[in-house]
Amino acid sequence: MATPVRRIPPMSGRRKFDLRSTALSFGLLAVAIAVLGFTAKVAVGVLERRPVLAVVLCLVGLPVAVAFRSGRRRFSARRAARRAAVALDEGTAAALHTLETAPLGPPMRAGAPAPVDDLPVPEPALPLGTEATAVTGLLPGTGHEGVDYDALDADEFEQAVAALCERDGCSDVEVVGGAGDLGADVVATAPDGRRVIIQCKRYCDTNRVGSQDMQRFGGTCYTVHGADVAAVVTTSDFTAPAVEYAAQCGILCLDGEALQAWSDGTGPEPWAMAVDNGAVS
Repeated sequence: MATPVRRIPPMSGRRKFDLRSTALSFGLLAVAIAVLGFTAKVAVGVLERRPVLAVVLCLVGLPVAVAFRSGRRRFSARRAARRAAVALDEGTAAALHTLETAPLGPPMRAGAPAPVDDLPVPEPALPLGTEATAVTGLLPGTGHEGVDYDALDADEFEQAVAALCERDGCSDVEVVGGAGDLGADVVATAPDGRRVIIQCKRYCDTNRVGSQDMQRFGGTCYTVHGADVAAVVTTSDFTAPAVEYAAQCGILCLDGEALQAWSDGTGPEPWAMAVDNGAVS
């Protein structure tokens, strides 16, 4: 009896469906689409700030366009994903290079404020020893004829008085007014070598130097500062008790008129005034 022979079906040219391979292909395709979408989003955001980076978008989209227009019949998701990954690497490298070489910040618009680096740099503050010279240079002429002492603040007034001392031959002129000055605002050495101590009172016309101000200065000008010449200079005037106390202590009083005369050169300097029996002449 003949043995039956099992017939083998002929091989078909079509590949058998493989669920695992298909799922992997679709997974790679989804990853590629997500990568391309993220790249496009980032590229659009960068493009709004830097139009130069439009080249990056071209580098990312070119491999995809080439893959779609190629003459192959079958589409390979794995190959497309690999090309997308390569394009992403190239685009990222190009973007980093552009960011490193491009100038920082957006282009300047017309009327926009200048960058901080372009702003003028303020001049450094002058040392204390040169303040009097600096004030002298700011005052018109060598006689200070055009100075409006009423328009100066307290610090400027002290420096202006120091400038007058320096102009008229004093040496070692210093502005020492401030907290803890114990009544001395300007310290100088007169041309004849005497030590000059001046207190400056920048007051308005309605505020006169009183006896209390004079007593505080009188308690330190000689005993603490070792003055040979002690003077109080004000833009205002002195009360009668203040003048009386100053005469008893040998303190010179220069009101607004005496200050202007000293400044114009029509009146004496404080160290040139003579104190005779408590009266200033």
